Amino acid sequence: MTAGSAAMYQAMTSLGLAAESGYKGPIALGGDPKGASVLVLGAGLAGMTAALELRQAGYKVQVLEFNDRPGGRNWTLRGGDRFTELGGATQACEFDEGLYINPGPWRIPYHHHGVLDYCRRLGVALEPFQQLNHNAFLHNTKGFGGKPQRIRDIKTDFQGHVSELLAKATQQGKLDDAVTKEDREILLQALKSWGALDGDYAYKAGETSSEFRGFSKDAGGGLGAAPVPSEPIGLSDILTSRLWRGLQSFALYEFQTTMFQPVGGMDMIGKAFAAQVGDLIRYHAKVTRIQQSESGVTVTYEDTKSPGSPLQATADWCICTIPLTVLSQIQIDVGPKMQAAIEAVPYASSVKVGLQFRRRFWEEDEAIYGGISYTDLPIRQISYPSTGYNRGGKGVLLGAYTWNGPNSYEFAAMAPAERIKRAVEFGGQIHPQYAAEFETGVAVAWHRVPFILGCSGDWTDEARAQHYDNLCQIDGRIVLAGEHASYIPAWQEGAILSSLNAIERLHHRVVGA
Repeated sequence: MTAGSAAMYQAMTSLGLAAESGYKGPIALGGDPKGASVLVLGAGLAGMTAALELRQAGYKVQVLEFNDRPGGRNWTLRGGDRFTELGGATQACEFDEGLYINPGPWRIPYHHHGVLDYCRRLGVALEPFQQLNHNAFLHNTKGFGGKPQRIRDIKTDFQGHVSELLAKATQQGKLDDAVTKEDREILLQALKSWGALDGDYAYKAGETSSEFRGFSKDAGGGLGAAPVPSEPIGLSDILTSRLWRGLQSFALYEFQTTMFQPVGGMDMIGKAFAAQVGDLIRYHAKVTRIQQSESGVTVTYEDTKSPGSPLQATADWCICTIPLTVLSQIQIDVGPKMQAAIEAVPYASSVKVGLQFRRRFWEEDEAIYGGISYTDLPIRQISYPSTGYNRGGKGVLLGAYTWNGPNSYEFAAMAPAERIKRAVEFGGQIHPQYAAEFETGVAVAWHRVPFILGCSGDWTDEARAQHYDNLCQIDGRIVLAGEHASYIPAWQEGAILSSLNAIERLHHRVVGA
């Protein structure tokens, strides 16, 4: 498991999925831009970051946005919302008041310093997002007869059995070439503590192991109150179940606590940006042509609410944050290297399904307060709300979250109602209460979302080596920004850092000229 996790982490790092943010603090754009104008395409976080910082630096800024709202993938669905996906299927969200789902980004790592700084500066209240809940489930259809197992049990028992094996090898002198005699004694002490081993360095049922994995009968008060130790799961059962795979889901750097979410929904960040730059944004603007000359940029667009004659916007410079899946279909005046880069990056496929239930049975029946359960079923995971604990009443689960691969493609090919139906059926194998408690749901398949046609830039090492620098260059009077132009794709941090880097380079060129 350790080797596999290390290999995966190395791969994720090279793809930019586990990189630490390079944010060093608020950007300082010194010098006089002398009235230069900038046209920003897209009012996602990258576009609004550019608009905010450039206006403060003295630029004349205007923003064109395809949607009727700010934020882009920074998006929250609540009761009363409607959206239409590619193909014409329209969904009306019927969640009760105060309930929501984030179909795009839904959590913020503690080391995404840029997002956190803008939240602080813009007054966006945050609360903890529970990535790890030891009482949530790990589930494999072929393990333990398909019965879900508590993360706590699998994690503790796996550590315990491995610690016992390593302790035996240490005592038998099998590690003499690897550790000194002094370190060997310390290692045994560490294994005893970390693995919940008894005085004989054995992992077995007893008070020591139960202090980690929980008791079969918890301590109480009065007569018969003594706790009863629980029975560990055998190592072979854990190994063959493959449930240990789920343990990396909260151990990887990008998922480690503390994680955050905005109070009231992820779109609180987009709304906070729009409170500062909303007057600069023209909504319902579908860009159809991007032209540049030695003196400026002209963008042709359509008003999707009032179709008719094409409209145009002009500026000295252009920052384009349009996703590459869409930009590759727009005629744009850039050189062959940037054009090749725009066309070289496919987008990851992802589907999220939000399910409303008439009661919070995961809390009331199973004592699961926040966190995520992982499964090999096509829904892949179930995330429990990290807010409203123990208040009773209705609640919304993230009932499916697929990422690339056959499960995503299969769900994306379904009609929205079928996605929801399947999510309820699969989730019922983990929570039998689903069938009786389900009320309504929404399902977002990102390859069918018109303003992006995918989830996020899906770089390979080879594509980065060949195209990344070309994608990020200033081409004449045009520069691109967005999570696709970062080493932190699929995260809001990547969008913000890409935007800051682009406007800083653009500003130096403007002031220098």
